[in-house]
Amino acid sequence: YPWDKSSLKSMPIDLQQFEKLDAYALKVNVKNSVEDLVTALLKQARTDLEKVRAIWMWICHHIEYDVVGYHNKSQLSCKAIDVLQAGKSICEGYAELFEQMCSIAGIQCMKLSGYSKGYGYKMGQTFTGDSDHAWNAVYLDGRWHLLDSTWGSGSVDDSFTKFTFRYNEFYFLTHPALFINNHFPDNSNWQLLKPTLALKDFENNMLHNSNFYTLGLLTAHPATGVIQTENGKAAISVDSRSSMLFSFKLRGIQEHGLMTLKKHGMMLEIYPQKTGSHKLQIFAKPSKAPEDVYNCVLEYVIECKSVDKSTRFPKDLHQPVGPSWFSERQGFLRPSHPDPIIHTNDGRCSLTFTLGKDISVLASLHSDNSSLTEDMRRRHIMQIRRGNQIELKIHLPHAGDFVLEIYAKKKSDPGNYNYIFNYLISCLNTEVKWPAFPQSYSKWAEDYEIVEPLSGLLPASRNVQFKLKMHGIAKVLIQADSTYPLTQNRDGYWQGTCNTSGCAEVFVMVHENANHSFYSHVLKYEVESQ
Repeated sequence: YPWDKSSLKSMPIDLQQFEKLDAYALKVNVKNSVEDLVTALLKQARTDLEKVRAIWMWICHHIEYDVVGYHNKSQLSCKAIDVLQAGKSICEGYAELFEQMCSIAGIQCMKLSGYSKGYGYKMGQTFTGDSDHAWNAVYLDGRWHLLDSTWGSGSVDDSFTKFTFRYNEFYFLTHPALFINNHFPDNSNWQLLKPTLALKDFENNMLHNSNFYTLGLLTAHPATGVIQTENGKAAISVDSRSSMLFSFKLRGIQEHGLMTLKKHGMMLEIYPQKTGSHKLQIFAKPSKAPEDVYNCVLEYVIECKSVDKSTRFPKDLHQPVGPSWFSERQGFLRPSHPDPIIHTNDGRCSLTFTLGKDISVLASLHSDNSSLTEDMRRRHIMQIRRGNQIELKIHLPHAGDFVLEIYAKKKSDPGNYNYIFNYLISCLNTEVKWPAFPQSYSKWAEDYEIVEPLSGLLPASRNVQFKLKMHGIAKVLIQADSTYPLTQNRDGYWQGTCNTSGCAEVFVMVHENANHSFYSHVLKYEVESQ
């Protein structure tokens, strides 16, 4: 029956109601006979569901996977009593013990066998020959339910030499539409699905491991595990119940991709820079989780036939790219550019945001092929504050791809700025060559504004018009070869002209208080050499 996405289980259960029973079942220590073990476990279990739960919890925490026996099956007994006394077995033994314990407890239980996407599974492989895994079905509340105590108990390492107990709730009464993801029974009736899935579809379908569902992810697109690139590009999207953080690795490195966060999921474009097969892993974590706790939730194989050389991302680009619920949570609201890439033909662009309270912003520009210092690159961004609005004006120094990094902190915090998010700015026009904005000093307040001249490089021997918006100032002077006062008009703009003859630098200076005799520097312009 189809998955309505409300629960991962095939019947409504409240795990908190099992807490006492679970704790009791873990402490039961009976090894002499299966009957005595069941009798001890059932002391605290009333309903059939509780009985199944007690048996499940005990097996998952007391039987370990026999990695040695797996390689030497002829010597191995999977009889329930032998499994109990050895304390270890392979899937066959787990399922045998589960079935016998249920039978003693008076619960209908079946041992099922089939193909599984477990240890050693390779993406896109076909399944032939004998089944490779065993699990169980139990009859509760008038219908059958699926569970896998082998996978509920823990996992083996990559070399298949060591088993680690790690309880996994996911495989207890898993919804059949999710169980089919990695369990394909020999008898298709035991899929408990209508219509049933064909083996071919089972082979081709994406493997979602239990982390995928436990973290609250819902669907992934494409649904097949192997993706062919189209014109050098592969696109993947994931839907989740709530806001999640994601990351990815292509061949073990986070590169050649552009990932954007959505309110409920993410989108990823991959542009492999080599032909052939590439392993793509996608990781996720809840937004509240600590820094490094990303879990792998998906693995794809990307088959790349041709490389798109024109789409290469700067090495400084951080994932995810563009604004999202995350930057919004940090106080950057209503972005003028919701997309991750900004294309500019004339090398200029302007971004605006509404800012949360008490936020101070820092922005920087990075490019792989720029000879400019970081300080100089920062001067190609001008910040303008108007109330709770911020504008970032950008004049690119040359064509190419640039990363615009945006940092913020609380004004009241003495500490450093924190990185929040970044954009990719792309300009193909090779004639672009904007000079930097003028250099500003600490007395230049964040809500002051330059109307003109915006260029930090003034023409030589020219009259230059100045128009600046500043408040709470008594006098403004332009210091070139001589000094030129600006006058304040009715709108609060300071205006005037200065001549750039005979000087290499021009300063804007302000008198904050008419009674003071000293001036503070607020802006500095360079003058072109003659």
